[in-house]
Amino acid sequence: MTLKLHHLRPAPGAKTAKTRVGRGEASKGKTSGRGTKGTKARYQVPVAFEGGQMPIHMRLPKLKGFKNPFKVEFQVVNLDKLNELFPEGGTVTVEDLVARGAVRKGQPVKVLGQGEISVKVDVSAQAFSASAKTKIESAGGTTSLV
Repeated sequence: MTLKLHHLRPAPGAKTAKTRVGRGEASKGKTSGRGTKGTKARYQVPVAFEGGQMPIHMRLPKLKGFKNPFKVEFQVVNLDKLNELFPEGGTVTVEDLVARGAVRKGQPVKVLGQGEISVKVDVSAQAFSASAKTKIESAGGTTSLV
């Protein structure tokens, strides 16, 4: 008789059923196939358990978000405020705004376009919004960055 592929079988005792541990006394006796003591012998161990060491989810800082160390905080001046402070128009610098109490000294100033401006002003500041720039220029004034 020739040996064919379907005649092949594993050696007796080579294939054993998977041990289903932790199924009580009747199945495997005493320790239910888990050996004695230790973490693997216990009933349930959390996935994040690190053997008693402080877990990583508790070691990491809890504050959310990100604080940009390079963020520039502008002091804002709107066009209606400029119109109110400089009714005669003219040149407006950051020092003039500090002198009139519109902004504090030592911080960058941004001119925003809220309100209307009716006089010709030549404003110099650190930043301008697009609407402020167009409104100042349509009133006959100029904008320049410091």
